[in-house]
Parts: sequence; structure tokens; C-alpha cells
Amino acid sequence: MKYSKGDFNYIQSSSKIAQRLIRFCKFTAIKKRLYEHKIKLTILPVLLVWYAFCLPSTLFKVPYATVIESSDGRLLDAHIARDDQWRFPAVDSVPYRYKQCLLQYEDAHFYEHPGFNPVSIVHAIKNNVKAGRVVRGGSTITQQVIRLSRNLPAGKTGRNRGYFEKFIELIWATRLELRSSKEDIIKLYASHAPYGGNVVGLDMASWRYFGRRPHELSWSESATLAVLPNAPGLVYLGKRENELKAKRNALLAKLNNEGIITAMEYELALSEDVPASDFSVPQLAPHLLQRAHKEYGAQKIATTIDYELQATVNRIVTSHHKTLSGNGVNNLAMLVLDVHTNSVAAYVGNAPTTVEHSKDVDIITAPRSTGSMLKPFLYASMLDNGELLPHSLVPDIPTAVNGFTTENYDRTYDGAVSASRALSQSLNVPAVRMLQEHGVPRFYNTLRSLKLSQVNRGASTYGLSLIIGGAESSL
Repeated sequence: MKYSKGDFNYIQSSSKIAQRLIRFCKFTAIKKRLYEHKIKLTILPVLLVWYAFCLPSTLFKVPYATVIESSDGRLLDAHIARDDQWRFPAVDSVPYRYKQCLLQYEDAHFYEHPGFNPVSIVHAIKNNVKAGRVVRGGSTITQQVIRLSRNLPAGKTGRNRGYFEKFIELIWATRLELRSSKEDIIKLYASHAPYGGNVVGLDMASWRYFGRRPHELSWSESATLAVLPNAPGLVYLGKRENELKAKRNALLAKLNNEGIITAMEYELALSEDVPASDFSVPQLAPHLLQRAHKEYGAQKIATTIDYELQATVNRIVTSHHKTLSGNGVNNLAMLVLDVHTNSVAAYVGNAPTTVEHSKDVDIITAPRSTGSMLKPFLYASMLDNGELLPHSLVPDIPTAVNGFTTENYDRTYDGAVSASRALSQSLNVPAVRMLQEHGVPRFYNTLRSLKLSQVNRGASTYGLSLIIGGAESSL
């Protein structure tokens, strides 16, 4: 076969095109591989950044109750959370007994795993596949904290949680383990686990079901609270006691087998009953609680209140109210101070009266006539200034000063009395004469220096009436 010059040029041209195509294909393949590598190199940092920041800075964005405690840590009163849940602020420590019960019941390898337990997950999958339904969960305490914090709507919690949701929980759990200590994770669980009804958290559950603080619970009581979050529906007080007791006893048996409790402790724990009734939140200082809630918001507040004294003062106020209400006096308040520590030892803002008589008004903070309450301040001020001695005689006679007149409560006069007697009997005439001698402006300035902020209308406005109730102040 013969080729013309045109044919040769065509073949040569086709060869060049083929070579270019080959080079282009090679370049395209390389470029594609580089592009794929670039995508991978881009995705990897994105995933790392997502993993680093996937966990919210604040896990639980829920409202808490306002709680006030006495000076020795006992519950005085509490204001339910905004969402009508009895959820106390996060615990600052977890009792040893409860912690041991929780670990043995929920997550025995808690201190060893990184947030999830692959062995438990595999066992759970096998058991669930074999049974054809969910019969066992493989979640660690850390994963349960994440599940509680996500607070998914109905249909996406419990047994209806999908594998994708479980995967997210696993990722978040490992992040939580990196960010927080094991002890902090247990505190989160104890503070937010459900304990039946609208009871959330160990602190509230301890008060509701046993009437005392978590650190005072026995092994039996701690075991009861450890099993409840897993089945909060068992708390139908007076009904499903046998089921709850069976779960508790199984946990106690495990504690005994593991050597955590002795045989004697085990026998004693078994002999205890599960809660058959609940305890109401104490209401020993409702007006102080109202004030604390307004000023400090939802938190746990340690006060200087003496628990036993507060209970006694409540009884005294109730008794006096019964007597006074018969005479048309329906309100009273009582504030007790410890003069050695300069702190409030008891706080009763009003009598247990009715709504019609404003029982919710805190009279302690409300301005009222000072009556004779300022007389001791004048007495002390004159002693400090060397103007008076306890046995100094003060005139007790009818008195009129620039049109201002006063008389004693019983409308009698003794002529002259000692300063100490005039004070102890709260006599008006000697007090007015003492104030006249001391000087109203000086005494007014003394009261201002003592932070009586509501005595603020100027000395000339009050005049001599300042010492017998002409001013107003709160307790």
C-alpha cells in the first residue's frame, strides 16, 4: 500500500493528537488524585475542629430551684424551678455510699473507659438481637449524662433512640471525658438524673424520699436512689414497693459480693423498708426564701440561720398571732440577731395569717414606726459621750418643749428616775428630755452612721418625736 504525502501528514497529526490525549488523561488522573487528597486534607481538619468544639460549653441549660440552708447545712426552704421541676442546683460532692452503689449498678468500669465501653456495647447488641427487642443498654454514666443533657423530645428518647443518636452520644461522651474529670461527670449525673415524678437530682430525691441530706443516707437508702433513675416509674409510693425492693436487694447483694459492704451491713440494709411516703419540702423561712430568690436568683444559699431557733421562733410567732388576731392585729414579724457574731439567727417575715391580711408581705423589710426601738441607741450614745451614767437621775414630769408634749404609756409620772430604769421601762418623758439634752441633730447623725437608711428626712423634720416613734425604719 502506498501513502501519499497528505496521508502521512494526517497520520502524523493523529499521532500528535493521541499523544496529547494520553498526556491529558495522565494529567487529569493526577489532578483528580490531588483533588481527592485535597478534599481529604480539608475534611480532616474540619472533623477535628468539629470534634474539639462539638460539646456545648454548658451541658445543662435548665432552670434550678432556689434553696436556702441553715448554718449547719439543713434545708430550711426551697422554691420550685421555673419549669415546675424540683431540681436543686448541682451538687458540690457525691457521698461515698451513693457513688459506690451507682458505679456497681450502672458502670463498674467507669474509671477505666474513655466515655464508652465497647465490651458492654457488643454484649448489649448481642442480647438485643437475640431477644428481638431492647433488653439491655450499653451506655456508660458519661453517655447517660450526655443523653440527659440533650433532653430530646418524645419519640427520640428511651428505647426509641436511633443508632445515629447513640453515635452522637458516644462522640459527645468522649469529648466530655477529655474536658471534665471523672468526679465532675458523676456530679453532673447525680445532679440531673430523674428520680420519679418531678423530682430531679440526688439532693432533692434524698429530701423527698428520706427527709435528710444525701451524706446522711444509709447503704439501703443509697442503693434505692441508685436504681431509681434507671426505672423512675417504680416510685409509686405505697404501690410498686416489691419491684423497687427487688432491684435494691439485687444491688445490695452485688455490693456484698464485691466486698464493698460487710455481711452485717448487708443484712441490716436488707431489713430496711423502701420509702412508702414522701416528705414535703420544709417551709421554715418562706419570707427569707422569697427575699433570697429575688436578690440572688436560682441557687443554693447557705444562711446564718440557726435551724432549731428558727423552728422555735416560728412556734412563738404562731402562738402570738393566735392571741393578737383576736384583737384585730393580724401581722407581726420577728428578727433574731446573734450579738456575738453580728449575724441573723432567725427570720420570720410575717405571721401565718391569710392572703386578705397580706401574709406574703415581708414586714422585716417594710418601713414601720420605730416606736421605742431607738431609745437604747440614745442611751448608749450618751454613755459613750460621758453625758450619762446608768444611775443618773432623769426628770419624769409633765413636759412641753416649744409646743411639743408627750406622756408615758401609763400616763403617770415618778418625778425622777434613774436612766437605766427609764430605759428598761421604756418611759417616754425621760427619753424626750434626754434627747433634748443630747441634741436631735447629733442623734440623727448617729443613726445615719449606723446605716438606718430609712431615717433620712433630716433632724428638723423629726424633732423630739424621733425618740418615740416619729421616724420609720425596717427591722
